[in-house]
Amino acid sequence: MILFFSEQGKTIKNGFLRSQDKAGTKNIYGEEQMALDKWADDVLINGLKKTRLVRYIATEEQPGIIEIENPKNNFGVVIDPLDGSSLIDVNLAVGTIIGIYPGNVLAPGNTMIAAMYILYGPLTTLTLTTGNGVHDFVMDEKGVFTLTQRDIKIPDGKLYAPGALRKDYLPMHAKFIDNLEAEGYKLRFSGSFVADMHQILHKGGVFTYPGFRGKEKGKLRLLFEANPMGKIITDAGGAISNGKINILSVKPKAIDDLTPIYAGGKKEIEMAEKFMAQ
Repeated sequence: MILFFSEQGKTIKNGFLRSQDKAGTKNIYGEEQMALDKWADDVLINGLKKTRLVRYIATEEQPGIIEIENPKNNFGVVIDPLDGSSLIDVNLAVGTIIGIYPGNVLAPGNTMIAAMYILYGPLTTLTLTTGNGVHDFVMDEKGVFTLTQRDIKIPDGKLYAPGALRKDYLPMHAKFIDNLEAEGYKLRFSGSFVADMHQILHKGGVFTYPGFRGKEKGKLRLLFEANPMGKIITDAGGAISNGKINILSVKPKAIDDLTPIYAGGKKEIEMAEKFMAQ
């Protein structure tokens, strides 16, 4: 199955020269879709339907869970087909996020058996965990992914990637950010969750997209963004939280559940939860 997603990632990267226009439709979150969002979604769904590798598919672009007829396995897959797609027209890094469950996807993230993301930057990289360490692969000129770094552990670093507008921060989150800045953390935020988390994974620190005024429940997706990335960062020795508890312990109520996110080093996540509990 990992080979399947590697091949689809290569296809998606090669498709970036296609239309970069808006599709004129909205996803389940009410956000306007890019044509490439829908195209990447179709590539992954049609490929999984053809191979019948999984039973259940849920993606950020679909209104419900797709069930495959006569599947070869009982796996459930959650997919953000093209995270950060609004950045493609300015040539910034974007990615694909995938989580794999032993069955139905409406389960806590700590039941996932594998998670991965593909980052489409100057290099096309694949970061993967199957529960036995986090590993990096790079796609070569032949489209083959080669292992480049084994058993990645998030280092002790001082970067922070803060989502949402500062004017909309809730009081406790604002104090947390002020504390990070007082301790010398440097701001690094691109607007691509995959790219920002890849940097935190390799250089240390914390990514935050909190609940904020008007979106107190957060903006990022529990199934498609928080859970897969949470498994990766946790397996690399870090942690993920909604500001109160480990996100991976939360049982989704629906595929469109949203959540605040704090993800990074354990020290930073403990600090965030301490501030949010005040």
